[in-house]
Amino acid sequence: MKILLIGEYSNVHWTLAEGLRSLGHDVTVVSDGDGWKNYPRDIDLRRTNIDAPSPFRRGVGTVRYLYNIARTWPKLRGYDIVQIINPVFLDLKAERLWPFYQYLRRHNGRVFLGAFGIDHFWVKVGMDCRTFRYSDFNFGSQLRDYPFMQTMIADWLHGPKGDLNKRIADDCDGIITGLYEYEACYRPYYPDKTRFIPFPINRAAVTPTSTLIPTSSPHTPSPSPHTPSPSPHTPSPSPSHTSRQPLSPSTGEMPAGQSGSFFLGEMPIRFFIGIQRSRSAYKGTDIMLNALQRLAADYPDRMEIVKAESVPFAQYQEMMNTSHVLLDQLYSYTPGMNGLLAMAKGLILVGGGEPEHYDLLGEHDLRPIINVQPTEQDVYDQIAHRLLSGAEDVRQLQLDSLEYIRRHHDHFIVARAYESFYTA
Repeated sequence: MKILLIGEYSNVHWTLAEGLRSLGHDVTVVSDGDGWKNYPRDIDLRRTNIDAPSPFRRGVGTVRYLYNIARTWPKLRGYDIVQIINPVFLDLKAERLWPFYQYLRRHNGRVFLGAFGIDHFWVKVGMDCRTFRYSDFNFGSQLRDYPFMQTMIADWLHGPKGDLNKRIADDCDGIITGLYEYEACYRPYYPDKTRFIPFPINRAAVTPTSTLIPTSSPHTPSPSPHTPSPSPHTPSPSPSHTSRQPLSPSTGEMPAGQSGSFFLGEMPIRFFIGIQRSRSAYKGTDIMLNALQRLAADYPDRMEIVKAESVPFAQYQEMMNTSHVLLDQLYSYTPGMNGLLAMAKGLILVGGGEPEHYDLLGEHDLRPIINVQPTEQDVYDQIAHRLLSGAEDVRQLQLDSLEYIRRHHDHFIVARAYESFYTA
């Protein structure tokens, strides 16, 4: 098939394209690279100077962007399948996008909508205070209060983005949901055209953590029976053996520029957390960081905090690669792409791993995620009990994380599921 993927979130479309190409399909990815992350694409639709201080420079950037779209759009015809990442699939106002969607509809075969991020149905269901016990929008029956929420309500519930979303969802041939939360949002409204397909991970392209505990370590037992031999697509970990520096007594964090690895039982566990100040309260990293700092004070010899704040993506990856545990997505039932990438590297994920998400995957025995409730105390308690007190085997959790990705998120398996849905 000839397949067109438009838009990008966290490398989902490019990784899917790699899987589909391995099955023999002709795939083109058109995107802006997901902004500063600059993920690969075949056709670049990046809008420049959007944050420039000068109105003139912003205007020039807009004109160039519109010119690029005008050159590109006539070429996007003759495809068997078109998939858009979100109802807002170009960096334009929502009220301008319907004609671009109609062009794709008229000049191609089937059109699919990705439910992979913020949209009308995610905001609507998240705010009903019934579907989820907690979410980005609610704690039980109470709505959360933060400034970003008012913007999402205005944009997606009562504005043109929501109108566009409903029109596309009504018209398209199918809707692919990438997380349990999105499935719960779309399934009640479009039961006949919604399909859950997990996010894809290209395991061969993932650099394993240098802290994956080797099988020869005297402090770790053998793998459990459900952990198979490594797949030929899985890179072999190569643990580092550089020296470890002491923690800062005041913050419990690793001094800048210092790194290393260790055998557990002798040295502390490294906990990695990424901070985006503008989204910290929304995503819960502020609460997670507070819990880590309390733990560092109470367990100074058992743990380290590795904090990435406003660092380039390559540096972010390097910091993740020297860690054991990632904290991510406090208010989610399901790991997102950042958490899945960490698990593919062999890190243990602390975040969203609710039973509903495992049930949707059909997974009944492999539960590698340290699931936490959205409170500082539960984050503290789960980490203290399961990781710092020795209640669970850290190496086994690392191996189980790798196996979880192999079973459910390998991009070959995911591409097969997409292929089946596209042709159903």
